[in-house]
Amino acid sequence: MSRVPRFAMKRPSLERFRRQLASVDAMPQLCILGILAGILTGSVMVAFRLLLNFGALFFMPDADPEAFESLSPFLRAALPLAAVALIGFWLWPQPGRAAKMGISHVIERLAYQQGKMPLRNWVNQWWVGIVSVLGGLSAGREGPAIHLGSAASSWIGTRLRLPHNSLRVLVACGTAAGIAASFNTPIAGVIFAMEVVMMEYTIAGFMPVILASTMGALVSWTVYGAEPAFSVPPLHLDSLMDLPGIVVTALVVGLLAGGFVRLSQGHSAVTRLPFALRLGVIGLLTAAVAWWYPEVQGIGYDSIDRMLNGSVALDVLLVLAVGKLALTAICIAGGVPVGIIGPMLVSGAAVGALMGVIGGSLLPSVTTAPDLYAVLGMAAMMAAALQAPLAALLALLELTRNTEIVLPGMLAVVVAVMTARQLCRCQGFFLSSLAQQGLHPLQQPLMQALSRVAVPAVMERNLVRTPRVIDQERAKALLDSKPTWLVITQDDKEKPPLAMKAAHLARVLHDEAWLAEHEQIDLEEVPGQRLDLAPVHLEATLSEAYDTLTESGVDALYVEHTTAPMIRRISGIITREAIENYYRRKR
Repeated sequence: MSRVPRFAMKRPSLERFRRQLASVDAMPQLCILGILAGILTGSVMVAFRLLLNFGALFFMPDADPEAFESLSPFLRAALPLAAVALIGFWLWPQPGRAAKMGISHVIERLAYQQGKMPLRNWVNQWWVGIVSVLGGLSAGREGPAIHLGSAASSWIGTRLRLPHNSLRVLVACGTAAGIAASFNTPIAGVIFAMEVVMMEYTIAGFMPVILASTMGALVSWTVYGAEPAFSVPPLHLDSLMDLPGIVVTALVVGLLAGGFVRLSQGHSAVTRLPFALRLGVIGLLTAAVAWWYPEVQGIGYDSIDRMLNGSVALDVLLVLAVGKLALTAICIAGGVPVGIIGPMLVSGAAVGALMGVIGGSLLPSVTTAPDLYAVLGMAAMMAAALQAPLAALLALLELTRNTEIVLPGMLAVVVAVMTARQLCRCQGFFLSSLAQQGLHPLQQPLMQALSRVAVPAVMERNLVRTPRVIDQERAKALLDSKPTWLVITQDDKEKPPLAMKAAHLARVLHDEAWLAEHEQIDLEEVPGQRLDLAPVHLEATLSEAYDTLTESGVDALYVEHTTAPMIRRISGIITREAIENYYRRKR
């Protein structure tokens, strides 16, 4: 009686999961990570907002972290001074690299450290993010949210010792989920992550980021509801005669965005000042403006609500349009890494509302209500300052939930981006900030492609280790498993191993004349090519392997990983030729 074959599923294992993630096509595995990253980032963002509300309990009316207008002039002016003192007290004993926070830090770590995030910077971000917002500095919560979410997501990969190519995707997942949880705009979160942070679009990258953004938004919805960060009334373009006014508004926004980026970079005379003095200047300037105009303090979403659903005095609009943007830039230039997205949106809305009021007074029969211009100003400012037009357009669409506004939004975004880029020579806030430090996150196409895959996907696993000198019987035994490579360990432990094709040893074992002269086989004397090797970790990406090959001047690497404390095992060989052939196949 014939037996029916049984199909047994392979038992899941973390090692197999890591090996699958090493490939560029590991979409199901990356999607699992995207879900985990989205849930974790959404939870971190909720915790951050709850901490803001908890801190507001002690001195803010109705425990509202944005109710600075209800405070006395003395208290609201004292808050920025206390905030810079607390931030300085916290950061002063630490090295300068520990003060790197926010989205710029995320992009830098993604470009040059494969997405690994330092714990100290993550802890500092909690402190600086909460103190800067509650302390009345012109600061947003989105920058801290992206840093905290990206680092938490990266921690998943680091904890599980996943390949570095998956860490990059996890960082993008944390970024998208942070934006989604903050604004309730999951689509904009996805595009922001790909356009601003990852700076590339791939199908394998999109899918887990979409899932992460969705989960981040869902976690936020369970606590704060599904409404956007601020309420937007129904808007539409009444007449095409509004288009010239929209173009002029976008021109002004583009110029202000370029000025913001330039001012935030700081002059060398400012950066050479002692840190304490810079903090003092930031605190005093913010306190002076806040004495008269508390609207410049904090995130400012309450001001956007008033601009869109009520009326705001012209002098307040002017201060929000210029003053809030300048105070945010001064904080950045002075070394306080505050979030910039919230203040940019407030400033853009104020510019738009101001231009709408002016246009309405000059041409009352042509210009639409200022609230339309305010919404377009927000999108234009975000697009111009970050050089991220697509993310700004999708944020506009999700915040308004109105497709009729897309056409004027596209016009405003394009004009503002071109103005900032061409007239102000603005590359975008994050690119300019990193270029100022001698860093540039844009990689060459080769390195960008190689960052998407880890060495286990390309390395040759069929190898055996052997000492340099062996007898003929040992040599024949080595070839029984039909290896591709022989890894020759040196007598001197300080010297790196060598690699030789097993075919060279097989050839001499068939040469009786050569064997008669060599009772002991010295593998360094066997005719054939031997490659000097340098180590690379199993979790490394192909771009890291390529850099290691270039820096060490060798033609091959041995891939090692730790199997137990102080015990390392060679898992494979990867050659320069293998990396280049992989790139050619994937082009």
